[in-house]
Amino acid sequence: MAASMAASPLCTWLVAACTSVSWENELKANPFQGSRRLSKRLKRKVLSKCCSDTSNGQSTISPVSGLISSFCGSSIQGLMSSCLAFEPCSDHYRCNGLSSLFGSRNVGINRRQKRTNRARYPGETMAVALQPVQEVSTMKKPVTKQRRVVVTGMGVVTPLGHDPNIFYNNLLEGVSGISEIETFDCAQFPTRIAGEIKSFSTDGWIAPKLSKRMDKFMLYMLTAGKRALDDGGMTDDAMKNLDKAKCGVLIGSAMGGMKVFNDAIEALRISYRKMNPFCIPFATTNMGSAMLAMDLGWMGPNYSISTACATSNFCILNAANHIIRGEADVMLCGGSDAAVIPIGLGGFVACRALSQRNSHPAKASRPWDINRDGFVMGEGAGVLLLEELDHAKRRGANIYAEFLGGSFTSDAYHMTEPHPDGVGVTLCIEKALAQAGVSREDVNYINAHATSTPAGDLKEYKALAHCFRENSELKVNSTKSMIGHLLGAAGAVEAVAVVQAIRTGWVHPNVNLENPDKGVDPSKLVGPKKERLDIKVALSNSFGFGGHNSSILFAPYK
Repeated sequence: MAASMAASPLCTWLVAACTSVSWENELKANPFQGSRRLSKRLKRKVLSKCCSDTSNGQSTISPVSGLISSFCGSSIQGLMSSCLAFEPCSDHYRCNGLSSLFGSRNVGINRRQKRTNRARYPGETMAVALQPVQEVSTMKKPVTKQRRVVVTGMGVVTPLGHDPNIFYNNLLEGVSGISEIETFDCAQFPTRIAGEIKSFSTDGWIAPKLSKRMDKFMLYMLTAGKRALDDGGMTDDAMKNLDKAKCGVLIGSAMGGMKVFNDAIEALRISYRKMNPFCIPFATTNMGSAMLAMDLGWMGPNYSISTACATSNFCILNAANHIIRGEADVMLCGGSDAAVIPIGLGGFVACRALSQRNSHPAKASRPWDINRDGFVMGEGAGVLLLEELDHAKRRGANIYAEFLGGSFTSDAYHMTEPHPDGVGVTLCIEKALAQAGVSREDVNYINAHATSTPAGDLKEYKALAHCFRENSELKVNSTKSMIGHLLGAAGAVEAVAVVQAIRTGWVHPNVNLENPDKGVDPSKLVGPKKERLDIKVALSNSFGFGGHNSSILFAPYK
């Protein structure tokens, strides 16, 4: 087999040379003769030179034929059928020398087949066989230094504050942002609590006219995005110096403009004339990113991703990849959702996914606790300002952390339930580590997805225990224990918490973890108080309905 493969160029050259000589002689002798007639004569000459002598019933393999046959076996058949403008005749297949050369049985070829072959391989294919086949050398791309991605700004709108520092200080103190819902009457629902934003203003961030028309998920998104720019030192002068063709926005949403769309349905009950003319564009998940890009004049990558509660991580990793590939220098990325409205609450109640601990809202979200009874809805937005390292250095940006990489996988199992064995989550974490070039031992902090559901918390913990079983320094917590589950915004807000943990050297507590579930090692979990931790590498997980798994990694910038 190896000899056959190694000799292929030689075999091709021998057959081509044989054909080439005959072709040149025919052209000299009969320059105006038809190609069909030449083809027949050429066929006979090639066969007479390469085939054996069958006189007296004995066959002697010619040296050329024997050499080709010994080196190539049947590999020349493809060459002759694809490169030459004729099929071997039936006598050829009975020739011992060329039967081994072409590796074919005694199969006759009728006229229709010959005509088909001629049509398939027109005259110009003969030129392929006129020159010896040469080895094709592919030019390798020059090795280039991979572009590094850093975090230079953060913006949040959360139940615990709209400034990254205020937000994280509240987390460190164990303050809960979960309370009774006040924006609508929810007495009819079995769940009447949420991580609801009580006070929020767009003054100074969004034009009043747009504020009245936009859905809250867009208001949260635009405000958090502009706060991230402000936090990143993107002054008016700095913005003027940006190459706007290499600045992009990738902020997603799981639910989109539910309120705007619901209001349009109610208006339609009266008349279509009562409907908000912007109800369709303002309901789509991409329009927040689009409006922010229009406001900033950024013309780079601009779209949104919607993968349920994993949305933010998908957006962050894809935004970083745009920078790594050189398609952008600056990216605003993250997620936003505002589903604490009657249809949103009712939908999750119908799924039987929510906690009903209405009498003690602050105690309702309790990841890994044996008495957890479901997750608590939240709302808000989180946005990171990602930047290429050299670009950030040139403008003198304050670098908070470095983004190392991440990965996505699918459970391919169930719409809402995690895979029983946690294989999708395990695979996602392992792929993220491999993609970022990080060893398991280097990861010493994990901000888990842990939503306070009976099945999800344990499945994730088992995957973490499998991936980091030898890591004695690991500490794990869940931001959702204090703000609830912000759906598509969860991953981005938790990414801000991770970056803040890297900056401050403190990790926030797991509140309400009073009685850890069986199979959970409490020593791996952060306790009821904040803990000091010198973070080497931090991992943040987000998973979504549909089996979407995502893991992203951050580290101190060095």
